[in-house]
Amino acid sequence: MSAEFQGYEQDYGVLTAEITNRIGKVPKLSGEEKKQMVMNVEKQLEEAKELLEQMDLEVREIPAQSRGMYSNRMRSYKQEMGKLEADFKRSRIAYSDEVRNELLGDDGSSSESQRAHLLDNTEKLERSSRRLEAGYQIAVETEQIGQNVLENLSQDREKIQRARDRLRETDTNLGKSSRILTGMLRRIIQNRVLLVVLGIIIVFTIILAVYFSFRGH
Repeated sequence: MSAEFQGYEQDYGVLTAEITNRIGKVPKLSGEEKKQMVMNVEKQLEEAKELLEQMDLEVREIPAQSRGMYSNRMRSYKQEMGKLEADFKRSRIAYSDEVRNELLGDDGSSSESQRAHLLDNTEKLERSSRRLEAGYQIAVETEQIGQNVLENLSQDREKIQRARDRLRETDTNLGKSSRILTGMLRRIIQNRVLLVVLGIIIVFTIILAVYFSFRGH
């Protein structure tokens, strides 16, 4: 499991390094070259997000006792992804201004109020993204807690089932013992009855012998 995670991790590190390099180049380019660079960065950001999703799935399959370290690393990677997206948004402001000026035939000098408005919108988007990320992290942690609870319940259920099996086995053994004791008691009673009968026969025989002995004299 950790080997697969490390493979995704290496791919993610190489990809984010390339994305960072390209984001730094976007403001320095112009025209078609800048447009192509923006498209490439957008594509690579999607690939990075898919890698994060794969890594997240791998972390969920790791046993709970070993999951903490990987969860911390995932939080760092997601924060890094948020920063990359924020940097890309800032780098695209100049690109958006350039495209708008080309469409409107502007001379390239955008007003300060429009730029401030764009920056304000970008900051709002970043704050919303951070809130969504925090909500997602809470949901993931809640899911992990739920999984731990389910695992504990499953273990408790197995213990209860084993205890029930032992009780059934004990009941079976007690039933057998009870039947054996009942049979022994029955045989003891039968032996005592036989002894009483034999005693009566012996006493009766002695009485007859004495009687016939006196009668003969």
